[in-house]
Amino acid sequence: MKPIEADVCVIGSGAGGGPVALQLARAGLQVVVLERGRWFRDADFVKDEIAECRRGKYTPDRRADPHVVELGRPGAWDAWPTHETGWDFWNGTLVGGATNLMSGYFHRLKPDDFRLRSVYGPIAGAEVADWPIGYDDLEPWYALAEREVGVSGRAIDHPHADRRSTDFPHPPLAEHPLAAAIDAAGPAAGLHPFPVPRAILSRPADDRGSCQYTGFCANYGCSSGAKGSSRAALLRRAVATGRCAVRPEHRARRVLTDAAGRATGVEFQDAAGRTGQVRARAVVVACQAIESARLLLLSAGAKHPNGLGNRHGQVGRNLLFSAAGWGLGSFDDPALRSPLPWVNRAIQDGYRLHLPDGPAKGGTVDFIRPHPNAISTAAWLGWQDGAPRWGADLQAAVKRFWARSHLEFEVFADWTPHADCHVALDAATTDAAGLPAAKVRVGRHPRNLQVVERLTELGVAMLKAMGATDLRTRASAGPSTNLQAGGCRFGDDATTSVLDRDCRVHDADNVFVTDGSFMPTGGSVPFTFTIYANAFRVADRIAAQLGAAQPTSITAGA
Repeated sequence: MKPIEADVCVIGSGAGGGPVALQLARAGLQVVVLERGRWFRDADFVKDEIAECRRGKYTPDRRADPHVVELGRPGAWDAWPTHETGWDFWNGTLVGGATNLMSGYFHRLKPDDFRLRSVYGPIAGAEVADWPIGYDDLEPWYALAEREVGVSGRAIDHPHADRRSTDFPHPPLAEHPLAAAIDAAGPAAGLHPFPVPRAILSRPADDRGSCQYTGFCANYGCSSGAKGSSRAALLRRAVATGRCAVRPEHRARRVLTDAAGRATGVEFQDAAGRTGQVRARAVVVACQAIESARLLLLSAGAKHPNGLGNRHGQVGRNLLFSAAGWGLGSFDDPALRSPLPWVNRAIQDGYRLHLPDGPAKGGTVDFIRPHPNAISTAAWLGWQDGAPRWGADLQAAVKRFWARSHLEFEVFADWTPHADCHVALDAATTDAAGLPAAKVRVGRHPRNLQVVERLTELGVAMLKAMGATDLRTRASAGPSTNLQAGGCRFGDDATTSVLDRDCRVHDADNVFVTDGSFMPTGGSVPFTFTIYANAFRVADRIAAQLGAAQPTSITAGA
């Protein structure tokens, strides 16, 4: 097969790959995007729970693409069972990646998130590190991402408000009456709810439709183009420049390097099983954290005998997930019933906590309506109160549930980074291409659960202040299979990081990693927005390094 020639080869098309492809194509560079999944169009996304959520439509068959997972038992962090292959961390293998299936909660990190070690000090048994950049370095790129992706929101003054340089580019989405009830009840509970920005268009823009308010958003693709996926918001425009080619069903096998250790391109395998190459001046790895670490480890060469960027054994180290909590309360007030799906409220009064051993980083509590998935609701109701329920009894329970109004909350908390949470290669398990599978060790620090339990209490306090009944809660130390970051953290010290502050591999100056792998700590919000913003920032650096004819900037596309 004849090699494909490009200036830049981007591996992965999600939040880390889309911004790079768009910005570099705009800057006059030839870009090839390799995506191992299929290219679905808006019309392919349907509101069918069986097809969309229960049959792995957007993820690989784990028999062909396994993840080997080692889970530590709570309270016994050094005790590991035999390798388990029943878990997998695939959550969006298609053009646009998992951004097609996200809920689109676009919270920014806060200044303290960039300096956790300096602000809160070290944590025993953890590897907490400050970021090499700060909030002010990323703020203009947050603003750019809001414009390019299409974020709807409303900024208000509250004690935890972000320092912003711009207003939101689109007005907020229509809200369920529960939003006003939260606003009214918050002060009585000593809490400060605020509107949550969403990467969902509230009005048509840039040849994309607006939200259809079906509620089938999380785990579903968007048929109107309103959701700010990389596919709908970025790659479509990148391809329209004539300088970006997206190649779906192309699996990257390894990054190729020369005798000096610099990248020369990427070896891939296409849908027909044929092996080929993209020759490029620079390579951008954006496969999502676990698979990006795996690809670098597979890309051994003369100058990188232990894997690309792994001279100091840092590739795959300090993998991040999210610790999580959940709660639900019910209401009988007819004024709190509405078909509108979006509540779009959150509290961050627990972003700083005081634990028994001192101050600690807390997190965010988001308030949402229950997902309308019928099968999932029935399955959940069928196993409540410790006894199975089926038949007419289950039917009645489902009807009773949806006859009331319900409010859920989700807790997002930092995943404490430490050495026993990492990615390696499993020599005994291979994928369909014959390559070693990723072996994911999920070590969970006790701090995770402590923080989630405290934040869950805040969620309960809000529900009680609103007069909710039948409260149910759950706190978990994780891991979250849909939220993953770390594994190739950036930093100024090459002995403790994989990437420099511009997300360039320390030992290969034309290889960049732009998905969530770069994050030393994950923050207490979903990662996607920060990945988007940082990928736009790094794209600017790549364009400058390659001497782009039309240098990109933070005003591009404004």
